[in-house]
Amino acid sequence: MTQKVCLITGAGRGIGAAVARMMQARGHAVVLMSPSENCQALAAELGGVAHRGVAQSAEDLAAVVDLAMATHGRIDAVLNHTGHPPKGDLLDIADEKWDLAHEMIVKSVIRMARLVTPVMQAQGGGAIVNVTTYAAFEPSPMFPASCVYRAAVSSFTKLFADRYGPDNIRMNCLMPGFTDSLDVGRFADQIPLRRIARVEEQANVAAFLLTDASSYVTGQSLRVDGGLTRHV
Repeated sequence: MTQKVCLITGAGRGIGAAVARMMQARGHAVVLMSPSENCQALAAELGGVAHRGVAQSAEDLAAVVDLAMATHGRIDAVLNHTGHPPKGDLLDIADEKWDLAHEMIVKSVIRMARLVTPVMQAQGGGAIVNVTTYAAFEPSPMFPASCVYRAAVSSFTKLFADRYGPDNIRMNCLMPGFTDSLDVGRFADQIPLRRIARVEEQANVAAFLLTDASSYVTGQSLRVDGGLTRHV
């Protein structure tokens, strides 16, 4: 039986690293990318391969896809996980910082889709998950650039799901709430479950969306926020 392959960006720590561990435990070979050497150490631990790079670089995205194809000859699942874009008061964020957020959050998803869609079409299907934020549909002034562009990713996800559903390629968004990969425990009292998420809880949902367990789910933005947002 052919081993499935999962490619993960932003895999050096936090949710990305937790997803890498989860997918490896579920039998996938992992191909990892992050700006630091953490992705290389994690790949060595999990029997995978890694490329150091950043999501906003078209060259780095192409390199990690090439690495996956050279190593395994296939890509079955992709997790697009980026860093945090610049913050600031809404009109104080400079043009170049808005441009960086656009490159990091939206264009990285589009570029990755261009790279892996032909591979998945040739294989007969695949799954892509974009990690966004609980605040994409209820924008928060704490994260202005993130909210603007991650909402755009949900829109792109719908368009992609419509266009490539006939090829059995699914795309969804994971919208995590406050999670213990960051120092956000002070927000726990705002959450109906009265605690922040563990990275493993986010990884469980990502793995569901990346595997055949969710074979009839596409074009969705799934909030995993402990009930924080009120959007119906």
